[in-house]
Amino acid sequence: MSTSNSNIPMLRNRTFDEIAVGDSASTERVLMLQDIQLFALQSGDLNPQHLDPEFAATTPFQDVVAHGMWGASLLSAVLGNQLPGPGTVYRSQTLRFLAPIRVGDRLTVQVTVIGKDAASHCVTLACSCVNQDGTTVIEGEAEVSAPTRHIERPRTALPEIRLDTHGQDGLQKLLARVASSGRIRVAVVHPCDDVSLSAALEARDAGLIDPVLVGPRPKLIAVAAGQGLSLDGLTIVDVPHSHAAAAEAAALAGKADVEALMKGSLHTDELMAAVVSSAAGLRTKRRISHCFLLHTPAYPRPFIVTDAAINIAPTLNEKADIVRNAIELAQVIGVAEPKVAILAAVETINGNMPATLDAAALCKMADRGQITGGLLDGPLAFDNAVSIAAAHIKGIASPVAGQADILVVPDLESGNMLAKQLIYLGGANSAGIVLGARVPIILTSRADSRESRIASCAIAAMLAHHYRSTPP
Repeated sequence: MSTSNSNIPMLRNRTFDEIAVGDSASTERVLMLQDIQLFALQSGDLNPQHLDPEFAATTPFQDVVAHGMWGASLLSAVLGNQLPGPGTVYRSQTLRFLAPIRVGDRLTVQVTVIGKDAASHCVTLACSCVNQDGTTVIEGEAEVSAPTRHIERPRTALPEIRLDTHGQDGLQKLLARVASSGRIRVAVVHPCDDVSLSAALEARDAGLIDPVLVGPRPKLIAVAAGQGLSLDGLTIVDVPHSHAAAAEAAALAGKADVEALMKGSLHTDELMAAVVSSAAGLRTKRRISHCFLLHTPAYPRPFIVTDAAINIAPTLNEKADIVRNAIELAQVIGVAEPKVAILAAVETINGNMPATLDAAALCKMADRGQITGGLLDGPLAFDNAVSIAAAHIKGIASPVAGQADILVVPDLESGNMLAKQLIYLGGANSAGIVLGARVPIILTSRADSRESRIASCAIAAMLAHHYRSTPP
């Protein structure tokens, strides 16, 4: 008799007397990256073969693979849940590990009764894990003590586990990295509400910036008084309104009196109009674009989403600059050769979907040396860009798929929705920065958390220090 795991809410065993030689039970399981990380966390086995894609690429397997005992634990689950089921006690287990288990592999895990001993109530079972290609990856035998009484119990409700692969100290590590380089002088443009003024002062207190407040002095003093904030020791450039504040701040940056700009309580369009004005002298040869730097518990590394705030419907050439800006940011934060996924709705080129054509063209531009510093692939659907399992299941062989450092979206609408979904539903920490001008520009929002505002200032500081030796 054969049974399979049907995920029913009740667990029922089979007693020794009910079990016959030839009986079997099975289940299926797809290996996800989170499975490897959780197993490493629980077992303490941090072998980079299982956790470090860069190291794993140098091994004979050429990829991250599961711990062997992760597969073995699936056999234990079939024995404990199905055959014999609740009340089973392990006595011994032999295993032979015949092939690696890769992320995305679908395993059929089966146990089959091959012997019984009435005197000891022991049952011997052949065990196997077979992948989707029919390759046996694990085989062996288990000897268990089978229960002698019927047990029927509801499945235990387990707590939800949310794997935070970057821990709770990501911001502290970022601040520590920037602190050694010193503060940068930042023009804070029209910080005439409590959120933007507090953000500037918090970034100052974090040791990141020396703020220059550009706005109407009476308004700044009133906001500070209302919030119990002190403006002592701060430079204030008194201008009559937000439009003048944007123009004056851009002029300060153009004269190198400040090394970055920070948006206050004015519209982004108003600030950016002053930045791109020829009078400011802040334009470079590149298109200006925005990058969200995100880190979500569901993904093992920080990544960039671009452009989600500046370019509404970028052309191919504008996308090329968007990619170049993002690669530069990735390199500044420590990714030597970032993996760039050009996103579309599908992973195949479709003449009716312009995003797929742009993706293919951008990749060819990289092949021809027109875009350098990163490894590009596309078009890639979102799942294939961030999930090794999804890419593996779809047969996509790519050094970028499943491990992208940069996600290049087709247009602002899709990018903005993606970034905000990751922040508000995916628990992502975020920072936002504008590149392509002679100075970094910090775009903050009233809805941003304190951590997000501080992180954005930290990224701006890293870029400003980089620009001292390598001007954009």
